[in-house]
Order: sequence, then structure tokens, then C-alpha cells
Amino acid sequence: MLTKLLRIIKYGFQNFWRNGSLSAATIVVMVLTLLLFQGLIMFNFVTKTAITSLRDKIDIAVYFKLAAPEDDILKIEKAVEGLAEVKSVEYVSRDKALEIFKENHKNDPTINQALAELESNPLRASLNIKAKDTKDYPVIAAYLENEGFKDIVEKVTYSQNRTAIERLNSIIETVNQVGLAMTIFIAFAACLVIFNTIRLAIYSNREEIGIMRLVGGSSTFVKGPYIVDGILYGIVGAIVTLLIAAPATNFATPYFQAVIPEVQLENYFYANLFPLFGYLVLFGCLLGIISSWVAIRKYLKV
Repeated sequence: MLTKLLRIIKYGFQNFWRNGSLSAATIVVMVLTLLLFQGLIMFNFVTKTAITSLRDKIDIAVYFKLAAPEDDILKIEKAVEGLAEVKSVEYVSRDKALEIFKENHKNDPTINQALAELESNPLRASLNIKAKDTKDYPVIAAYLENEGFKDIVEKVTYSQNRTAIERLNSIIETVNQVGLAMTIFIAFAACLVIFNTIRLAIYSNREEIGIMRLVGGSSTFVKGPYIVDGILYGIVGAIVTLLIAAPATNFATPYFQAVIPEVQLENYFYANLFPLFGYLVLFGCLLGIISSWVAIRKYLKV
């Protein structure tokens, strides 16, 4: 059984090298397919990181009236913390708000002079609220805008990042759909190329196949080498794809970080090098095996 398997693999390699130009063309199409496939995996990582980064910057700010008692503010803080949709609540007192303001404008003499001339603190106490999910902000805002808090709440506001993340989600959904459609299209093209390569290999080896039949070669022995060819296209395609993707990732990382500092694309790529290679080999071999099997069923009647 082992000897038979080794012979099938040997003949598969012989077919692969014998049809060198066809194999090269097939691998080029396979690499394009796998590059798109890997691109989708990397893009998924980038988008998840970007969304997490923006989510951390989104909050609801609740500003209280100047005369609002601190005890009442703390009661509201406790009530908000009890909401299922709330991730965290930060209370910023009037004094703390003034300290932050002074620190942020310590190098502006005009503002410092204006503050020195004021007899009282003009800033309001506030609560900065983060939700567990961006979809929960309308619920939290509605809770804070109810009539019971009207006497002490001055205004409830969303961060401008909320609009940004909604737009980002829309862009991500569109790009993912386009990327998936392109991958399916190129994968279909790769299957057609492999199909035709195997068909031509069967035609060019028809005399050998006839001899194998005459000497009693089994169906598995005759068909096996062509399945091996399909697997080889997937493995070689995955290796070439990884060799192209590595320098491309190194080149692209600084540009991604300039836009989203949290995106460590290069670190992600090398930390997940073996799983990524595994996905490429699996996807490539699957395309190769399916295409080879269809060609064998159609053109190799054993």
C-alpha cells in the first residue's frame, strides 16, 4: 500500500515537471487567488483593530448645571453604572475639570490670564460614559434625557467619533463584500485553469494511461497522480503567496500605522505565520483537488 502511494506521488511530481509552462501558468493564477484570500484575512484584522480603537474613543458626556449638588450627581453616576449597557463611568468634578483645562492650556498666556481674573470656576461637572457596544448609546442617552434629571442635567452629548465609526462600519462591509466577490471570481478562474491543465496532461499522457490499463493498473493508481498535481498547485501557490506577502506586509505596515497607530500589521503577520500558511495551503489544495477531480471524472474514464 505504501509502495503504491509513493509511486502515485512520484508520477504526480513527474506530471508537474513535465508540463512546466502549464504548471507555471496555473500557479500564477493560484497565487493571485491566494493573495486575495490572505488579503481578506489581513483586512479583517485591520478592521477589527480600527473598530476597537474607535470604540474606545466613543463616549457620552453628561454636563451638569453649575448649581447641581454633588450628591445628586453621584446618585446619577451610581444609577448609570447599574445599567446593563454601560461599560464604565468616569466622574469629572468642577475642580478636576478646571485642573484638566489649565493643564491643557498651560502654554497659552491669554487663557491663563482670563482664568486668573475669574472669581469662580466656570466649568461644569460631568460624567463620561462608555457603553459595552456602540449600539447601546441611544439607550443610555434616552435614559439620561428623561424628565427626572432635567433639573440638574445641562446637556447630554455624543462624541463625534460615533459618526466616524458608523461610516467605517459601512466602508468595511462594502470592502468585505467586494473582496469576497473578487476572491470567488479568481478562485473560479483558478479552478478553470487547473481543470484545463489536468485535461491537457491527461491528453498528453494518453498512451501511458492506455499501457497502465493494459497491465492491470487500478483506477486509483491511474487517477492518483492527477490529484497529486492539484495538491502540488495548492502547496506551491501557498509558498509563493507567503513569499510575496511577507515583504508586502513589511512595506504596508508604516502606512497603516500612520492612520491607525494600534494596527501592528507586521507583528500580527509574523505572530500568525504558521496558521496563515496553513489556511493558504488548505484553501489552495482544496481548489486544486476539486478542479483535478472534476477533470478526471470528465476526461479520464477508468
